[in-house]
Amino acid sequence: MISTIRCNRIIVLLFGITSISASGIVLADPPTRVARLGYAGGAVSYSPAGENDWVAAPLNLPLITGDRLWADSGAQDELQIGSAAIRMGGNTSMTILNLDDRVAQLQLSQGTLNVHVRRLGRDEVFEIDTPNLAFSLLEPGDYRIDVDPDGNATTLAVRRGQGEADGEGAAYMVEAGQSYRFAGAGLRDYQYQALPPADEFDRWSAERDRRVENSASARYVSRDMIGYEDLDDHGSWRTVSGYGNVWMPSHVAADWAPYRDGHWAWVDPWGWTWVDDAPWGFAVSHYGRWVNMNNNWGWVPGPIAARPVYAPALVAFVGGSGFHLAISGGNVAGVAWFPLGPQDVYRPSYKVSLNYFANINTSSTTVNRTNITNVYNNINVTNITYINRTVPGAVVAVPATAFSRSQPVSKSAVSLTKDEIGKAPVVTVAAVAPVAASVKGASAPAHTPPAVALMRAVVVKTAPPAAPVPFTSRQAAMAANPGRPLDTAALANIKPAVSLQTPQIKLVHPAPVPVPMSKAPASVPASKAMPAAGAVMPLNKQEHAAPAVGSEPHLRQSAVEAPQKPALAIPLVPAQAVKPPERPAPAHPPEAPPKNADVSTKVVPSAPRVRAAESEPLPHQVIKPPESVLPEHAVPPRQPMLAPASTPKEAQPREPLHEPKDLPAPSPQTRGPVGTPAVAHPSAAPVPKQDAVKHEEQRAGKGGEKKAEEDRQRKD
Repeated sequence: MISTIRCNRIIVLLFGITSISASGIVLADPPTRVARLGYAGGAVSYSPAGENDWVAAPLNLPLITGDRLWADSGAQDELQIGSAAIRMGGNTSMTILNLDDRVAQLQLSQGTLNVHVRRLGRDEVFEIDTPNLAFSLLEPGDYRIDVDPDGNATTLAVRRGQGEADGEGAAYMVEAGQSYRFAGAGLRDYQYQALPPADEFDRWSAERDRRVENSASARYVSRDMIGYEDLDDHGSWRTVSGYGNVWMPSHVAADWAPYRDGHWAWVDPWGWTWVDDAPWGFAVSHYGRWVNMNNNWGWVPGPIAARPVYAPALVAFVGGSGFHLAISGGNVAGVAWFPLGPQDVYRPSYKVSLNYFANINTSSTTVNRTNITNVYNNINVTNITYINRTVPGAVVAVPATAFSRSQPVSKSAVSLTKDEIGKAPVVTVAAVAPVAASVKGASAPAHTPPAVALMRAVVVKTAPPAAPVPFTSRQAAMAANPGRPLDTAALANIKPAVSLQTPQIKLVHPAPVPVPMSKAPASVPASKAMPAAGAVMPLNKQEHAAPAVGSEPHLRQSAVEAPQKPALAIPLVPAQAVKPPERPAPAHPPEAPPKNADVSTKVVPSAPRVRAAESEPLPHQVIKPPESVLPEHAVPPRQPMLAPASTPKEAQPREPLHEPKDLPAPSPQTRGPVGTPAVAHPSAAPVPKQDAVKHEEQRAGKGGEKKAEEDRQRKD
């Protein structure tokens, strides 16, 4: 009996150790996606994660958590993350606070962003944090965010989609066709603005979107593959027996080979990363495989149905740590590589799990799963035949110093003989330790954003990870194992030796239930119209103490109602858990009430909505469960009220927090726009019950007298 108990304990202990080890391996896997600088017009600067220096941002630069971008006056650029495009206007400062497979979190300290999102996963977080609010994109669509140069106000314009603005103790839903300007961090000072007409920056962004949507290459690759649209203008597709769809580059030199025109950079957590010079070079460098056919190179993408997994460079290195090159100055340490071909298994230089190892290979080529597992476990993989190794000109070699300093490969390449290539072994890692230039690149120093913008605190809803460790603090540890990135455990033991300009954040606790915003009427007063581009519209706090229905958000939290501490998060029931009743769309938006009308009408916040998975707009549904049916684990949220215009802010009536009252059923003529809760029109005040009974009796009495008179006339 005792031995049985001991055995069970041992089994449980071993299972726990195995689970911990497995979870550690999973956590060590790098993200499967990065951001790409896909366009840079004008002076665009870049500061790597953990660094204070600013250099000119090169095209096709992979961007990670902690990287910062600055678009100078008159400049504009485009950042690509999966199926999303983020475009920066002039005088814009942006930092990537967090970027992984589920979260894309950007800090906008000042300037303008145009964001186009084609697809959002059900659990995907897309958040843009400004000095005034945290704005979460909830649906695919088109969004514009403007932050004043002084950081005092943020303007949100939703042309298509739906977003949520979060501040301390308050959260508002912003629907398609709405534009609001917020000041402060509590979302208490806001102003409705007419959705502005498209300016030059908007038109440029729209043209970039059409270019992606109309891309012919989308028929051959996954739409989540970054940079596929750039293939259209620089090559052609053809069907090749044995390989399927193959893209052939045009207008390249006769001796051109993949991974020749560009440079190497050190990008954590992947290590040595290829940065191609060609505008079309991102997709073909980080996904798929290359094949040589009749002295012409063709790129073979992975399966179109597979989700792309980013790789720093799909190459195999040649030579190892003892590899040397014969140049005019004598024999020097060198590095050589060649592109992987179809069915070649890619072996990362960083530690990964078997699942990641399989995904990064099956998403970029067609390869046997058993072969992948054997390579991962190092079983019978010493005699691998690489089809591109013997192709003339496929192997590219440079001195190790040029490699580590991110110098252009085409200018420092060294030719190798067949004998040199044949004798050199194929290795997984380029055994070269990075230097400072490996991180910053060989670009010249560039414009620096205003210091006040870099130190400006922003409001965040999702807590970002810790600031990256500076390169100088981890350089010694990486030199001990050249070419291999440090794992999570090693980085955790390193403390920064220098002070950094780390992002200043303010984590807010918004209201548990976001409040929808009503759409404005057709006629917007001139004082509410959005100012011209670059103009600053002052906020009138006295004016917004009692907002006009139809031209302001129809729900807001006053300073008295805002809790000092965050309320307990109430788990929201998925929208599909409660089947909403069928409701027709209103014919017209609600009209503005008379000036002295009573607007103290209770409004029910909208229920949580299911995010649309694709860019096609879905019909909005007004989700309002019966008032008598509430989830067992939920409590009714606080119901803010609108005070009449003549009532001072301090005298606004307040609803009890835990005793919601029954609401009068709204008439069809007074329902709000589709996607907002039904609201009883303030101008149509409900008739008291006793007056209604008396009125019905009078109607019945008048009807009885009339009927008696008709009976007398018939008798006569």
